[in-house]
Amino acid sequence: MSLPPVPAGPADGIELDLFLEALHRRWHYDFRSYSRASLVRRVDLARERLGCATLSDLQGRVLRDEGVLPDVLDAMTVQVSELFRDPDYYLSLRRGVIPHLRTFPSLKVWVAGCADGEELYSLAILFREEGLFDRTIFYATEINRRALARAEAGVYPIDRLPAFSQNYQRAGGAGTLADHYTAAYGRVAFDRGLRARTVFTEHSLATDQVFSEVHLISCRNVLIYFDTPLQDRALGLFAEGLTRGGFLGLGSHETLRFSSHAASFAAFDEPCRIWRRVASLEDAHV
Repeated sequence: MSLPPVPAGPADGIELDLFLEALHRRWHYDFRSYSRASLVRRVDLARERLGCATLSDLQGRVLRDEGVLPDVLDAMTVQVSELFRDPDYYLSLRRGVIPHLRTFPSLKVWVAGCADGEELYSLAILFREEGLFDRTIFYATEINRRALARAEAGVYPIDRLPAFSQNYQRAGGAGTLADHYTAAYGRVAFDRGLRARTVFTEHSLATDQVFSEVHLISCRNVLIYFDTPLQDRALGLFAEGLTRGGFLGLGSHETLRFSSHAASFAAFDEPCRIWRRVASLEDAHV
């Protein structure tokens, strides 16, 4: 039986602040600059899942029992995605970005906030079909260890396949999605070769540093969960990590137009939320 939500009151904000501070100081997971509205919902979900009456009770468990961390992180992070989500984004990569990437002898791609891996496999399939896979290193990063393990496994319920396949075709797929997976026992497993050139690693956009000399960063539907200063920090990392002329892809409801780092980028396909790294303010107006 689930616990009822805790009624809102003056102490709620204090309890939430103390819980986030405890999580950061004890285990070094920093959610203090995440969007407040989203945090309230997701922390309350963690409280309910662990059977705690209040956030103070949840804080006590987090401070003393590392074993509850995976459940807390599962509740506090969002792993909702699809293969080739927003197909127009991948179609723009295929038709507009890939021709530029072909000019490099080797490539680095960073999937920041990879969740359960759908974004990674979408890009790996795209690069395989465009003949760039064997010269590319992919970095798949995520704060949630369980999600990272699911991404590395590359196994999904078979009932998600119709949506995956439809997105793939709309994204300009060169063949059939079945070329890249096997299906059995109600699940689909993506070809192990698709992750053969991937480094899976924990990484926090709130506290960690950048991967360098990257040619494409895809960080989609992550920044919407951050407050403005943390969004700016993440975009600063991306500006620092991209090569000159490298590409940044964001989610359909995200933009860098009002960021303090906006001058570091020029719009490449703004409707599809793709920007290109420039070297100077003058380049941004070319």
